[in-house]
Amino acid sequence: MSQFTSEAEQDGFVSLVGALFAIPFILFTMTGGYCAVHYSKRSMAMYIKTAEIGIMTLGAIGLYLGFVPFLLGVIVLMSTQSAFFGPVKYGLIPELLEEKRLSWGNGYIGLGTFLTIILGTIAGGYFFDWFDNQLVTGVILVLLALCGYLASRGITHLPAANPEKKFKLNFFSEFWEQFQYTKKDRVLFLSVLGSTYFWFLGAMVQQAVMIYGRNELELSFRHTSVLFAMMALGIGAGSFVAGYVSARKVEYGLIPLGAVGISLFSLCLGQDGLSATSFATFLALLGFFGGFYIIPINALVQQRPNYKRKGSIIAMQAWLSWVGIVFAAGVYFFLK
Repeated sequence: MSQFTSEAEQDGFVSLVGALFAIPFILFTMTGGYCAVHYSKRSMAMYIKTAEIGIMTLGAIGLYLGFVPFLLGVIVLMSTQSAFFGPVKYGLIPELLEEKRLSWGNGYIGLGTFLTIILGTIAGGYFFDWFDNQLVTGVILVLLALCGYLASRGITHLPAANPEKKFKLNFFSEFWEQFQYTKKDRVLFLSVLGSTYFWFLGAMVQQAVMIYGRNELELSFRHTSVLFAMMALGIGAGSFVAGYVSARKVEYGLIPLGAVGISLFSLCLGQDGLSATSFATFLALLGFFGGFYIIPINALVQQRPNYKRKGSIIAMQAWLSWVGIVFAAGVYFFLK
């Protein structure tokens, strides 16, 4: 972001990237939910991972050219692909595991997800500092996408959950149908709202950390990436511990405990004069309690709907979460 001449321009660019990444989730997540229940999830995972190889190839070309508008287009394609993959990924968990193992499974998935976020975030910062020509970074991304495809081939074959489900071109109509169903179950409804809050807050923190690390702590991209990694490490650890503590049930009591921790360490991050070490420590603790908070919520959303609706309800949850993320980009832009 060295080409920007002011903090205002940097803030605006961060908000733009956040919005471009989030908008395809709003447009295509409900369609992803339809695909997750109408088709075999294993087949969908393989198709989506194949598309990822092509998208990462375009990303490698964009990095080599250094053409920012082209890379913004690749971001849109990446998020579109992810919008289809999310309902498949989380819809697989309740189909592969018994209900009493849902929190445990989500804990392990959360740990694995955020460990890879840590590695990717740190690697991205180092690659930015190391390579004048970012083609090497692009090639690595393509190879990782290929690994993802190979991993998808190992997924257990499962029949389609609801092959009779009709496709609705108007995604909002599909959303509204699932939303009305969710409202009939108070626990499920509150879980969906709680997930939306979690991702709204996470998006706000992510944008703030980028600017705070660069402008207030005067860190390089490499060291700023470590701040993100600390938060991801915290979420991963909190997710694992929440899954372990829950053992063979969905432990509702972790949700308020996580919410209290999130609030406390959010206030800690708002203090003046924090050192990089203190800031990173508070981020990690915020992430830890975030993991405590989100794991039982995810398990509840996977547990409570009937079998044929699980994929669609998970997609609706993801849709609302991304509405929260887009809203966070707007709030951050106007409050900065």
